This record gives sequence, structure tokens and C-alpha cells, in this order.
Amino acid sequence: MAALARFVTSHRWWVVAAWIVLTALGGFGASKAVSALSYDFGLPGQRGYETNVDIVEQFGSGGANAPILLVADGKDRRLTAADGTAVARAAGQAAPGARVTSFAENPQLLSRSGTTGVVLVYPTPRGGAEPYVAATAALETAARSVSSSTGVAVTVTGADALASGGESGGVDILAETVFGGVGALVVLALVFGSFLALMPLMVAAASILTTFLILWGLTAVTEVSFIVQYLLALIGLGVAIDYALLVVTRWREARGEGLDDVAAVHEAMTTAGRSVLFSGLTVAVSLAALIALPVPFLRSIGFTGLLIPLLSVAVSLTLLPALLVLVGRRLEWPHRRGTSPDSRLWRRVGTVVVRHRWVSAAAALAVLVVLAIPVFSLNLADPTNDSLASRGGPAGAAIGAVEDSGLGAGLTKPIEVVTDRPAVLAQRLADVPGVAGVVAPDGWRSGATHVVDVWTTADVSTSAGADAVARVRSAAEADGARVGGVAVQNADFIDAVYGNAWWVLLVIVVVTFALLARALRSIVLPLKALLLNVMSLGAAYGITVFIWQDGFGTELLFDQQSSGAITLWIPIAVFAFLFGLSMDYEVFLLSRIREERDAGADTDTATVTGVTRTGRLVTSAAIILFLAFISLSRVPTTDVKILATALALGILIDATIVRGVLAPALVAALGRANWWAPWRRERTTS
Repeated sequence: MAALARFVTSHRWWVVAAWIVLTALGGFGASKAVSALSYDFGLPGQRGYETNVDIVEQFGSGGANAPILLVADGKDRRLTAADGTAVARAAGQAAPGARVTSFAENPQLLSRSGTTGVVLVYPTPRGGAEPYVAATAALETAARSVSSSTGVAVTVTGADALASGGESGGVDILAETVFGGVGALVVLALVFGSFLALMPLMVAAASILTTFLILWGLTAVTEVSFIVQYLLALIGLGVAIDYALLVVTRWREARGEGLDDVAAVHEAMTTAGRSVLFSGLTVAVSLAALIALPVPFLRSIGFTGLLIPLLSVAVSLTLLPALLVLVGRRLEWPHRRGTSPDSRLWRRVGTVVVRHRWVSAAAALAVLVVLAIPVFSLNLADPTNDSLASRGGPAGAAIGAVEDSGLGAGLTKPIEVVTDRPAVLAQRLADVPGVAGVVAPDGWRSGATHVVDVWTTADVSTSAGADAVARVRSAAEADGARVGGVAVQNADFIDAVYGNAWWVLLVIVVVTFALLARALRSIVLPLKALLLNVMSLGAAYGITVFIWQDGFGTELLFDQQSSGAITLWIPIAVFAFLFGLSMDYEVFLLSRIREERDAGADTDTATVTGVTRTGRLVTSAAIILFLAFISLSRVPTTDVKILATALALGILIDATIVRGVLAPALVAALGRANWWAPWRRERTTS
């Protein structure tokens, strides 16, 4: 670090110029990168996914693309075959090339009362975020036309219509980043009381835009998921500010001790800079683990997650020191805060925690255990129909009518079975427990191959629905058929990701332990840090399940019903991000405690001093990240809202209960054992 500090301060103008060029190129490349992002959620090599690909290739539609449903409501009269034919004909004209079948030819699509009927439409999917956007608009026009001509109310609904919730377009990622940046500026202004608050935002801008530049290049060689734009901008904002906040705070502290600008930079780099380096490497390792999973879109999140902390570290250890030497002193105006990082509040907290270490540790553990309990009922699936329909609108009302009529909640996501014996297989699958209906239209064929659609009584996002899907799949494959559809591909996703998770977690734990052991020069502290991360993650998962799956507070916070499930990819993504981000705070705290002890303090004094000098820093960093994730929660997609909830609450839990209470309590409780390492001889001081 000392050599890097000397190089940066000696060549500060060149360093600043280089980052200005990279940032400008990143500003140009950001829009290019976003436009090149992929909306594919493929699972190469998995049976369900490969079947879905073949279905689209052979039949032009379907597979992993759920159908659009045209729900006909006869209200006071029974629907007739002529009604079904009229709706199907209008749908076929509105979506040329679509696979269509109606209640006119398939009585299982007509309710027992005869007043509710469904026309299944599989339009040809188009690339992009909304593969059915053009077809949906055309079908809505056709529905209005046929409604006026027949007197039957026809409504367009389905999985895509429910997921969109009536929202048009997406959320401008630039607007979301600005929203998060303004919140960060407010917090930084309170921390520094001067224009130094702008410094971390400069670092964040350079980090984010340069990462977008590299991302643009990455899109040329591999598919990158659209989800990364949100994560890159908002998590990048939080991480970069975290690192900059640590370095600037230490620089101000050194200046307050009488060092000049250059000497203060050297002091900050050899202390805080070292913590930033190890923190960034730890975050990068945890996020890079996603690259090892056999799921392309998660790999792309892993690549991006690897870039975010590494670029943030690079900017914080090069551009930031150069700026501090050049303009740091000028930005200290109006200097409304002292240069000492000590916090009276956190000194009181640290003193109480150390004095009552066992009670503090027990209380914190009890809170974390209670928060984690709901995780044992975790249901991995897409949000349920009821959750999405709760947003209101015609699509939600129509799917409610389908469920109330007894047609089956699984109709939004049928199982697609490819077979050369449609009649025999349809009869056999109709007898599988949990199946609400089966259709095998004559027109759904390609040569001797047919597609048979099967749907369940229960929503496929519930445990009952998932069990029924598994039974259908088993029965169909036993007959030699191939099975696809959204629910089947989701089941394959769970097997592919979580079936391989154990060894990925093992790699993360081993590498993280090695990095922390090197950084903290201890065996015990890294072990404790890993165990605390497990507790922190468990609490984050539990409270997310409590809010979103179980529905406690969902309507109050998000004005919609519970999702009834946690989206498949969210737990692994939350693990990757929270594991690394929370480890940041652990490194910040323990590095300062280690530094104080190396200076001669006993463990209790070092712990109180460490909490005193990092408490405000960690809290401010957590609030900034919390605001960034709150900004992320404004994205109208339920999946992203769930992810944002887990990250926002996970960060707060970690920065307060875990790092503010449990971590210092355990350090104080372990005393001299904290500093044991087999490769060095420790002093006997406690």
C-alpha cells in the first residue's frame, strides 16, 4: 500500500486524467451496454429447458413462454360453442401464427356452470423484455371487438399480464441511480459537514461508469442479464461510497493529527486502504461464485458482481487519493464537523456491550434466531397468481374468475408435453392427482409430434401445485414423452442451482477464510466472521419470507398481497451480495480493533475504541446502501422488489444487530483467544 500511495501521489495528475477518460468512455458505453443486455433465462443441458427450446422451434410458440388467456364471461347466460369459435377466430386473426384452442373444442376450458370459458393463445414470442407486447395489444383490441359483437365480456389475462400489473415500460435506471445518489449525498453531508461529501460520489460515478464500459465489452462475448443494470448501478453506488467513506474518514483523521495532505494520504492508504483492498477482494470472491453455477443469467450477474467491487477498490485506491491531495483541503469547507472519527453514541454502545458481553451476545443471537425462523418454510417459486392479481385491473379480476369457476389456477402456466401418442397420453395424464384439465388439439402438431397441455388445480407456485407438476412429469416421461413448460423449467432451475450450491459455498468459505486470516492475522476472527455472516443471512432470509411469502406487511409497504413464494433465483443472489457486503463491515470493524490492539491496547479497550471509531462509518455506509436498495424496490417487477427487500433489511440487520452488538460482544468475550494464529507468537496481553 505504501508503494501504491507513493506512486499515486507522485503522478496524481496522470491518475486523475486516466480516470476522467475512462469515466467519459463509460458514460458513452452505458447506454450501449444496457441496450445489449439479454432477457433470456435459459438452462442449457436441463431436460425441461431443452424441451422448451424444441417446442418453440417446432411449433413456433409456447415452451417457457406461458400462454395468453382470453377469458369469456357470459354473466347471466351460458356460453355457446359459437361464442368460443368467435373468440378463437378473433385471437387467431390478431396473432397470426399463434397456437390457439378454445372452450368450443375443449370442454375442459369451460366451467361447470357454463358461464366462464377460456381461449388459450400461444403467440409467437419476440425477443426482449416483453416477448408478447405486440401480441397482447392486438389481442386486447380483438377482445374488445368480439365483446361488442357477441355481447360476451372477453378479457385478456395470463402470467405475463399479471406480472406486468398494468405497468407500461420499465424504470429508468439513471433516475433510480440519481435517487439513490441524492439520498447518499444527504447522509454524507451529515457525516462530513463539508463539501468532502462530494468526494465519495465522484468515486462512485467513476466506478459505475467504468464498470458499464467493461460490461459493454462483456456483452460482445457472452449474454448478460438485464438484471445486472440495476445491481451494477445501485450496489455499485453503495460499495464505492463505502470504500471512499472509509478512506476519506481516515484521511481527515490523519490531517487532524497534524499530517500534511500527502502524508495523510499515505497514512489513510496504509490503514484504511488495506481494509478496502481485503474487503473488495472478499466481496468479489462471493459474487464471482455465481460464475460457477450452470445458469447463464446467474453467471452474468457473477461477472458483473466481480467487476463492481474490483473497480470500486481500484478507484478508491488511485483516483480518490489523487483527488484528496489535489482538492481535499479545499473541499473541507465549511468544516462543520471535527476530524476525529470518534462517536460518543457508539462509545456508549461499545462500552455497554463490552461490559455486558454475554448478555449482549445472547440477546443479539436471540433476535437473529427469531428473525431467521420463517426461513424454514421457504417456498421457491414464481409469485402466485393471487399475489399478482392483487394489483387489481381487468387481468387480475379475470384470473380470479377463472379460479373461482373451478377451471384450475394452474391454467396460467400449463405443462407442455411433447408426444407422438396424444390421445392415449392425454387420457392417462387426466387421471393424475392434482390435474384440472388436459387438451390435445389436432392442430398442435409438427409431423407426427404433438403438444399436449396439462394444467393443475392448484397454482404451480404453491407446494400442492408443484407436487402435481412433478407427478405429471413423472407419468409423462414414463410414457416416453418429453415435458416442458414454465413450471418444469423452474423445477430444473432449483435442481441446477441449489443442487450444486454446496460446493460453491465451500469454495467461498475457504477463500474468504484465507483472505480474512491474512488480513486480520488470526484464525479465530475469520471463523467468527463466517459464523456471524451465516446468522446475518439467516435473519435476512427469514424476514424476507415473513414479509413476502407469509404476507406480514406486504400491503402496507408495497400495496400488494404477499407473493406466496420467494422467486427461484433470489436466495442465491442475496447470498452472493449480502455475504460480501456484510463482510465489508466486519473487516472495517475488526481491522480497527486489530490496529488498536497492535498499538498496545488490551482486547476490551481495543474493542470499545474500534466500535467508537467505526460505528458512525458503518452506520452511514449501511444507510446509504439501504437507500440504494429502497430505490431498487421502486422497480415495478415483484422479483426485484423481493430482492431489494432482502438486501435492504439484511444490510440494516447486519450493521446494527450483528456488527454493532454481536461482533464486539464476542470479541470481548473471547479475549486473548481472538488473536491466536499458529504461524506467529502472540503477546500474553488479553
